[in-house]
Amino acid sequence: MRTYSKNYLKLIDFIKSNQEDFYRIAYSYVKSKEASLDIVQESVYKALKSIEGLKKSKYMKTWFYRILINTSISYIRNNKEVIMIGELPEEPSSKIYTKEDYLDLYQAIDHLKEKEKTVIILRYFEDMKIEDIARVTETNVNTIKSRLYSATKRLKTLLDCEEN
Repeated sequence: MRTYSKNYLKLIDFIKSNQEDFYRIAYSYVKSKEASLDIVQESVYKALKSIEGLKKSKYMKTWFYRILINTSISYIRNNKEVIMIGELPEEPSSKIYTKEDYLDLYQAIDHLKEKEKTVIILRYFEDMKIEDIARVTETNVNTIKSRLYSATKRLKTLLDCEEN
């Protein structure tokens, strides 16, 4: 009988309880249900394979999100085709907004630079703290603040242009 490390078992629980969040993040990058599922599956595989390298389990979330984002970005780079907006992911039923309400926002986010897109997704869609985003992206906190500011300013401009 095989015994598993504490981190391995914690990772399994983490994956089980956050799989919808992982899908949503991957989908925000590739806009394809099938590709998003593949990205999540590959990220889980990579994480399970390298869990013993994680020294502190308190950083599991940022460690896994880094794997997921890097896998998403790699997918985009390896599949240089234009990624079209498909069906939008289901929103939690507790929200009163419809999918159509989010279409303009999703399209505007797609026009952001890769690094800006990442901070927007992690901050506003995943409700991550700036310090955690800095850890996930391996970037200075002030750089994250700057990217967040410029990305929100650019999003506002993009959304204002679409209204006119």
